[in-house]
Amino acid sequence: MYTKDKKATFKVNALKRGKGNGTPYFLTIVLFLVLNLFSLPANAQCAMCRAALTSKENTTTAAAVNDGIVYLMVIPYILVAGIGYAIYRMKSKKA
Repeated sequence: MYTKDKKATFKVNALKRGKGNGTPYFLTIVLFLVLNLFSLPANAQCAMCRAALTSKENTTTAAAVNDGIVYLMVIPYILVAGIGYAIYRMKSKKA
């Protein structure tokens, strides 16, 4: 029983030190390259939005859609900035 525990401990310690086979790293790199190099462009705009934005007569709808896009884009940045500021304050209190 002691030898099994010792071998298991050795395997765990070897994984922590980064020794062992490099298969997970290789697969991660290959997956990253495949997803980035062989991606297809996507035209992700619904037919209703496209019709509303390309018409010449309704410019207020196009402006409203653009304002909505900006609103949806700003909220995640504000949340990430708030979390970053909270982490900064927490780290500066400890130091």
